[in-house]
Amino acid sequence: MNLSYFISKRLRQGTSGGFASIIHTIAVTTIAIGLAAAIVSFLIMQGFQTAVKNKIYAFSNHLVITKFTMNNAVEEQPFNFHIGLYEHPARFPFVKHVQEYSHKAGLIKTEGEVLGIIFKGVGRGASNFAESPDYFKENMVEGRFIRFSDSTYSREVVMSRVIANKIDAKVGDDIILHFFQNPPRFRKLKIVGLYETNLSDYFDGKVLIGDLRMVQQLNGWNANEAGGLEVTLDMNQFGAFDLWKKGFLKQPATPEESDTVFYEEPVPTSLFSFDYDRAALENARVQIANSMDYDLNVESVRDRFIQVFEWLDLVKRQVKILLVIILIVISVNMISVILILVMERVPMVGVLKALGATNQTVRSVFMYSGMSLIARGLVWGNIIGLGLCWVQDQFKIMKLNPHDYYVSYVPIEWSVWTVIMLNLIIFGIVSLVLLLPTHWMVKISPVKAIRFD
Repeated sequence: MNLSYFISKRLRQGTSGGFASIIHTIAVTTIAIGLAAAIVSFLIMQGFQTAVKNKIYAFSNHLVITKFTMNNAVEEQPFNFHIGLYEHPARFPFVKHVQEYSHKAGLIKTEGEVLGIIFKGVGRGASNFAESPDYFKENMVEGRFIRFSDSTYSREVVMSRVIANKIDAKVGDDIILHFFQNPPRFRKLKIVGLYETNLSDYFDGKVLIGDLRMVQQLNGWNANEAGGLEVTLDMNQFGAFDLWKKGFLKQPATPEESDTVFYEEPVPTSLFSFDYDRAALENARVQIANSMDYDLNVESVRDRFIQVFEWLDLVKRQVKILLVIILIVISVNMISVILILVMERVPMVGVLKALGATNQTVRSVFMYSGMSLIARGLVWGNIIGLGLCWVQDQFKIMKLNPHDYYVSYVPIEWSVWTVIMLNLIIFGIVSLVLLLPTHWMVKISPVKAIRFD
């Protein structure tokens, strides 16, 4: 048996009920609380990011293809959407769904209210898309999605709960939509469903969903024309390491390559700036863009709603800062604990050195003791942290204001990899910190240590 480990084990067994036992309890408690706080913070942060991102992806998908234009109007320039991506999406393994759409500005006029809106016309492919439990169906709070007619355009519309409350409407009611064009036109439509994303500034406060063919008829477009295409990606098709390596090791394009490559992925600034979702979106955007004509623009949803994603990045940055603070507190506490243990065992250190023990052997005794405390703290930290997350995930105890945070409760996203990484980071860094107090023992003289009182 390892001599240092044997001595360390005997010391731990002989500390019950004494001052050292109290010190051990404090150390274990500090590590447990620190790890629990880190686990809860990261799982909540990831759950919050996923919940908000999924709301945006459900409404605008991952990528948007439009025609290049200098016009900043709501309505897009029409183009023939039967491009290669639409006709043969299987050419791109990461493409899950492609659907046509177009926007048209208008207003809802009732007896006591006039409300400006944006009518989003979607193609027939949106019917199956909306029925998927992973996407828009999660945001449906009442009624159903629109049903498409074979002969003409559908006169059904899906409205947000926010707009319905403003005009005092409900599922089954008829509304009159007035569209801005020359000459002005209006259509009588029926509300068949209500959605709610809580993203009022972007969707709930202004967007109605209906049939694209009505927009085509109002604008005089052909059946193969639309304002844009929305592309849904299968994010599991991308390898995290391959994305990081491709971005981190990529060299700037040469002048010759710049003439042939229209879109280029950005080079990450460092290892720790890697964002999987962002890298996957950019990788897919570049591949699709380089396969199309130059008059079409491919934009990621991150660029379209940059304010929301920057806010989510800020939340992630704050959680990382919290982890650093936790590591500092745990490290300082462990240094204090080991110094107290060393001071309490100075005569033992002197005896071991007098018997021929090397400095490394003596240091290893206290290193094993410290690592044992860290391991116990990690076990309790995982129990506490994962237990709190499970309670929140099952019972939704902690509520939020959905108008401020876009979700009605604190979400949890389970990630085994995140929990493992937090355990490894805390164990590794705090174990390295233990080298500082144990280094002081090298200077202890055996004679002075034995006489130490």
